[in-house]
Amino acid sequence: MKETILAKYGEIILKGGNRPRFEKMLIDNIKRALKNVAKCRVAIRQATILVDDFEEDKIDIIVERMSKIFGITSITKAALCEKELPVIFETAKEYLKDDLSRPARFKVEAKRSDKSFPLNSTELAIKLGGDLDDAFPDIVCDVHNPEITVKCEIREAGAYIYILENRTEGQGGMPIGSGSKATLLLSGGIDSPVAGHMIAKRGVTIDAVNFFSFPYTSDRAKEKVIDLAKILARYTSRMNLYIVPFTEIQLEIRDKCPEEYMTLIMRRFMMRISEKIAVENGSKALITGESVGQVASQTLSALDVTNAVIDMPVLQPLIGMDKLEVINRSVEIGAYDTSILPYEDCCTVFTPRHPKVNPKRKDVERFESVLDIEALETAAIEGIECIEVYPD
Repeated sequence: MKETILAKYGEIILKGGNRPRFEKMLIDNIKRALKNVAKCRVAIRQATILVDDFEEDKIDIIVERMSKIFGITSITKAALCEKELPVIFETAKEYLKDDLSRPARFKVEAKRSDKSFPLNSTELAIKLGGDLDDAFPDIVCDVHNPEITVKCEIREAGAYIYILENRTEGQGGMPIGSGSKATLLLSGGIDSPVAGHMIAKRGVTIDAVNFFSFPYTSDRAKEKVIDLAKILARYTSRMNLYIVPFTEIQLEIRDKCPEEYMTLIMRRFMMRISEKIAVENGSKALITGESVGQVASQTLSALDVTNAVIDMPVLQPLIGMDKLEVINRSVEIGAYDTSILPYEDCCTVFTPRHPKVNPKRKDVERFESVLDIEALETAAIEGIECIEVYPD
C-alpha cells in the first residue's frame, strides 16, 4: 500500500474537442505550483488527476497547494494497492481504521474502470461493505443516509481506497492561462483582492497595478500591497505588480481642482495609466473592485465618469455584492487579515469632505482640463517599479 492523491476537475469536462488543451494547462499549472514543494508525478487518467511518487511527509502540503489551483474541484488522499480482493480488504481495513473504529453509519461505493476486474461495481461494493461491517463492530451499514462513504475505484494502476467525506474542496473554475490576461487595480483594501481572485478563477492571468503616494503613504502600506499580491499569487502562481508613483498627480489635483471632484479626477488618472500599463503588457481588460453605492465614487454616475476615459473593457465582479459578501470572500481566500491592517493607501489620504455623488462628464472634463494630463501621466509611468510576485 502507498498513499497517493486523486483530484477531480469540473468545467473542463464540458470543453468537447478542446478538452485536451485545457487539461494540459491544468497539469502544467499543477506542476508549476508543486515545483518547489515536492518531486512527484502528475498525470490525468479517465477525467481524474493522479499525483504520486512523492515523499510521504509531503502529502499535506501538496494537497494544500492543489486546493489553490483553479480548475480543480476536489482533492482526496487515497491508498493505492493491488487489484486483488484480499489485498483491497486488508488495505481498506488498515487505511480507514481511524474513521471506521467509531460508531457511524456507512456505505461503500465502487467504480470499476478496469473491466478486467472480476467483480462489477455493485458486486465489489457489496463484498467490501460486508467485509468492513464484519471487521468494525461499531459501524452500521446505511446506504441511504451514511455518515461515512467508503470509495473504491478500480483503475489501470491499481485499486484506490478513500473516504469521500475526507476530501478537500478545490477552487473550481478554469485553469489560469485559459482566459487571456487582465490587469487588476490593487489597493490595500478588502475589495480589489477579492475582485482579482474572482476573475482569475475564470482562467484569466492577472497583473496588478498599485498607486503609491510617498510620503503620504508609508513603506508599510507598500509592503501591505505586496503581501496582498503574494496572497493572490497563491492562486495564480505568480504575477507582476506595478507600483506607480502618484504623489505629484494627487498634489496637482488638490491644488487646481474643486475638492468635491478630487476622487473622481484621481480615479480617471488611475484608469488611464492602468490602461497604458495593461496594453504594454498584453492585457485585454482592467479589473476593479467597485460595488454600486458602496462609496460616493461608486454611484452609477461616478462609474460612468471614471470609466469614460479608457477604451479597454472594465471587469467589475463585485458590482452587485454587498460588503458582508465581499468580506466573507476575503476571509475565504486568506486576504482579510492583511487587508484590514491600518496602513492607508493613496485613495484614503486625499479624501474630500463632501465628494460629488452624481457628477456629469462635462463638468469633470472641464475641471480636469487645467491639468497637464499627458505630462503627469508620462512622469508617473517613467517612475514605475515592477515587482515579480510569487506566493510565500
